Amino acid sequence: MNYKLALLWLAQVAFTVQLQLPFHLDGILPQTSSKAHYSSVDPRDHPINLSQYTHDSVIRIDYSQSRELETYLKSKSSNETSDSIVFKKWGKNISRKTIDIQISQPDMFKLTQKFKHALKFEVLIDDLPQKIFETYPQAASAQSEEVVTNTELFFQDYRNLDTINAWLELLAASYPEIISLEDIGETFEHRKLKVVHFTVPHEHTDDEDHGDRRTVVITGGVHSREWISVSSTLYAIYELVELYKVDPNSKIFVELDFLFIPVYNPDGYQYTWSTDRLWRKNRQKTIKPNCFGIDIDHAFNYHWTRSSDWACGEEYSGEHPLEALEARIWHEYLNETNADHKIWGFIDLHSYAEEILYPYAFSCEDQPRDEENLVELAYGLAKAIRLQTGRLYQVFAACLDRDADLLPDLGAGTILDYMYHNRADFAYQLKLRDTGNHGFLLPAKQIVPVGKEVVASLKYLFHFLIDNDR
Repeated sequence: MNYKLALLWLAQVAFTVQLQLPFHLDGILPQTSSKAHYSSVDPRDHPINLSQYTHDSVIRIDYSQSRELETYLKSKSSNETSDSIVFKKWGKNISRKTIDIQISQPDMFKLTQKFKHALKFEVLIDDLPQKIFETYPQAASAQSEEVVTNTELFFQDYRNLDTINAWLELLAASYPEIISLEDIGETFEHRKLKVVHFTVPHEHTDDEDHGDRRTVVITGGVHSREWISVSSTLYAIYELVELYKVDPNSKIFVELDFLFIPVYNPDGYQYTWSTDRLWRKNRQKTIKPNCFGIDIDHAFNYHWTRSSDWACGEEYSGEHPLEALEARIWHEYLNETNADHKIWGFIDLHSYAEEILYPYAFSCEDQPRDEENLVELAYGLAKAIRLQTGRLYQVFAACLDRDADLLPDLGAGTILDYMYHNRADFAYQLKLRDTGNHGFLLPAKQIVPVGKEVVASLKYLFHFLIDNDR
């Protein structure tokens, strides 16, 4: 056993027996943050109760050498207790055959006992409460009125739902000729599901009829813990406004309309700010009295399947299609209120993985229509991002990311497949930064760089749609 392997083995032992190592392992364990530790701050000043994460870490497991381990990790439902081992799936790397999970120290010990030598892993986040603590803005920043009026300040941190809504309202008031807000429905906790319309008027159109314009839909925050998807959607709106100020007659604005839903899951998003930073689903009641929430991205009525996950699980799809209120609201809005919209492009922002996924998610056997152009455009989006920041986004069929090749219900009922099948000529899911060092807890300093990546990919999409008249 070489030196590095010996250190890794010691780290694994230390993790399972809750032993504090007297040193750090560069490249094996993450470095300690230079910021003040949450334990030095009065718990009354914590944004949420951080003690709920005290015994949890995030680890990356390599399943490349064990088919049994791969099947177990992918098919096991979140929070399932059939073998008394509980963990939550975070992300995966398809090409490297790794999966990231959040797991407590006692359950990690059980997992090592179950798979013994087949279990190869590395620790990604060893101090989860601190990592979570660092994602919330400082109290002074969060409460400052200047946050809403100063765009540069606004994008320095993640923002709660009230601040986001105030920023959008100010934007609409400042640019009423191009931006309007619409409440398209009400969530279980009575919050409005807001749509941002971005339309530049021109002589050949009027307010009621946009002629031959094509609509592009961009959504963020379907999964509430993925804050970077929300901030990136907002940043895209901001950049479009800036482009309009410079070139209002741009072909983009002549040919296209834009519809944004920055916070697709407002109840869940609010819950990540008040109670649980890592909450994924919405917050409506289920068939189990003490289990709340449906995974919106499993709730749409295209190849919907009742998930194997139980009602408390993170991928619970509900008992029937469109049971998730947010999915039903969007379905009714598209097919009743705005049935005449010509939707040519759909982008659904998520995290994390640095991947661009194209339909279908429900099956790897069904071939999407116009697959050649669909894949070509996906690689074009990836190239645009690479030219902007140098990040290498991988391109995959969504079914591989969802493990639908293993269990069909894992890729069922997605908004990606729903939009592609029903309305959009081109539909993609972009899984943004990073590849696991931070996971869902991406530092706020990356908000603008990731926003620029999203804008670069969107501009490529816009020009593709304009230049490839169908």
